[in-house]
Amino acid sequence: MTTLERHNLASGADGKQGYEVGYDASGAVIVTEADAPDVKATALAGGCSAGAETMQAAARRAGALEILDQYAADYPAGPHDKPQSMCPAFGSLRVGLRMKRVATLLSGSACCVYGLSFVSHFYGARRSVGYVPFDSETLVTGKLFEDIRAAAHDMADPAQLDAIVVTNLCVPTASGVPLRLLPPEIDGVRIIGIDVPGFGVPTHAEAKDVLAGAMLNYARSEAEAGPVQRPASGKSDRPTVTLLGEMFPADPMMIGAMLAPMGLAAGPVVPCREWRELYAALDCGAVAAIHPFYTASIREFQAAGRPVIGSAPVGHDGTAEWLACVGEAFGLPAEKVAVAQNAVLPGIRDALAGAPITGTITLSGYEGSELLVARLLIESGADVPYVGTACPKTPWSAADADWLRSRGVTVKYRASLEEDCAAMEAVRPDLAIGTTPVVQKAKELGIPALYFTNLISARPLMGAAGAGSLAEVINAAIGNRARMAEMREFFDGVGGGDTAGIWEAAPNVQPQFRALNAKKLAKAARAAQAEQMI
Repeated sequence: MTTLERHNLASGADGKQGYEVGYDASGAVIVTEADAPDVKATALAGGCSAGAETMQAAARRAGALEILDQYAADYPAGPHDKPQSMCPAFGSLRVGLRMKRVATLLSGSACCVYGLSFVSHFYGARRSVGYVPFDSETLVTGKLFEDIRAAAHDMADPAQLDAIVVTNLCVPTASGVPLRLLPPEIDGVRIIGIDVPGFGVPTHAEAKDVLAGAMLNYARSEAEAGPVQRPASGKSDRPTVTLLGEMFPADPMMIGAMLAPMGLAAGPVVPCREWRELYAALDCGAVAAIHPFYTASIREFQAAGRPVIGSAPVGHDGTAEWLACVGEAFGLPAEKVAVAQNAVLPGIRDALAGAPITGTITLSGYEGSELLVARLLIESGADVPYVGTACPKTPWSAADADWLRSRGVTVKYRASLEEDCAAMEAVRPDLAIGTTPVVQKAKELGIPALYFTNLISARPLMGAAGAGSLAEVINAAIGNRARMAEMREFFDGVGGGDTAGIWEAAPNVQPQFRALNAKKLAKAARAAQAEQMI
């Protein structure tokens, strides 16, 4: 590693002139002034448990105003403060760990980094996660930023890496650790600095967009500056449609087969698996927002002049509408679009008829594909009265929401856990599909349930393959209602909540402690309400 000596003279305390030595030119960047020590001390004192409002206020005072305002615009939180899901940083961490020749460096509380690294390896990362620890001294004095920069220099090996993703978690973001001052590249290795605080990014699904958008922005600037490397997979000889959103590996191939009669090809899937795919993704004729919440990524594609298409080729109606929208985006004649529709729609219709689903299903999740799955279930014959998604409402899911509402479905964006559970309890469906706590609640009530992420979204959804992919697992689960009733009867009387299990004597509940705690909570709520009125 070569140390750069900047020969601008600096006056020392003794009045003598000396040289300032640095790794790179970040020392010349104009910084945002803030009352940093007080802000950092506030953030550190409360830590992750300080609460979203305290952390966000500290971050704004520390100079993160622009970042948080952009997140608020891209990922609006209303009508609820924040959906209940895992730490959002897992989403961006997962995207980086799935890319070839990309290293990850986290800066955050040790407990957060431990949890994120554990979950990433649980999902098969098979790669180390870098970590820059801090304490009160390094955070308040600003040495944490120096440690992050030194770690990036140590990791930057162009023979092994194309890029390093540096991520600030809650406390460093609230303390104003300025990742924007990191050099854009070190020895040819790109440096991508992002902030992914739990108080600014509502869900892990949207955190994927934070990193994907940052990478697209960097790649777009490279492409605008001059020639870039050709993707390892080569360049298509036909105009391509970039696919936005993680999906089952077979789905891009199914989409490619649908596009072929129109003289088009499926482009890369964003988030990409290697850096050079970003150039191919930008070099497309149109972008298909399969997952409609990738707001930052869509902004980069629109800046590159690429039209964006909502919805997805799911089910019979969805596929017909989507192919028509693709043809319109490319200016193709209606006859050519009709050829593509006629090639695929009969097979989808047959697949739906051959794998019917009978029963009432409530559906919720935080992956962003909930509305697409609901469309497929309804075309398969299921009654779906409620669909809840933790992701926000965007223009690119409008067609799906309209289609569902026209069939009497209640569609809830930014749905809370309480709303998902209330819908499930009110409907008492034959099957509840949802997040882990929804599934747990349903099974406690004797209602068959399936975890959306692992059992539903991890299946093909597009084309004829998607049309028949859900019936087997859905029908098998619905058929377990009698089994669930037997289990509920067997475990009846063992207690619930903090009295669950088998006790030698009656549980010592201590209701007076609960009453005292309830009074304390009510008093705190009244005090907070009075403070807001002042």
